[in-house]
Amino acid sequence: MARGKIQIKRIENATNRQVTFSKRRNGLFKKAQELTVLCDAKVSIIMCSSTGKVQEYVSSSTTTKQLLDEYQRRLKIDLWSSQYEKMQKNLKNLKEVNINLKKEIRQRLGESLNDLSLKKLSDLEQDVDNCLRIIRERKVFIPLPFLPAVVMCQTSNNYFY
Repeated sequence: MARGKIQIKRIENATNRQVTFSKRRNGLFKKAQELTVLCDAKVSIIMCSSTGKVQEYVSSSTTTKQLLDEYQRRLKIDLWSSQYEKMQKNLKNLKEVNINLKKEIRQRLGESLNDLSLKKLSDLEQDVDNCLRIIRERKVFIPLPFLPAVVMCQTSNNYFY
């Protein structure tokens, strides 16, 4: 019995579309496996469905990475260099941010203050004062059962808990 030709267009019914996708995917993977066995070909198929699932077929004699490396070698192209350069640039930026944050932490602890200008020292003092104010305000809202034994000391009209 001969099969009729079908018109190649999007299948509107979601259930029929999923069934067709599954059958054709399995058929494609079967053909890839046959190519591998019959012709000693290296085959890799990566398929992403509309539902977000990823399926993959890779010949048993290779890996997808090995095939992509061979593809690059034979075509004399580099698939990864632009991505590698972006990652290197991002890493450099993150290292700079890390260095600056460590420096800021040291300065807030009172270390590494020698290279600061008077303006930066004043800004740092203002930041520390703001932090202390926020901490003192927060202490007011802590319920008494959570406070340890409170000892009050008075020094020039400032109370320390």
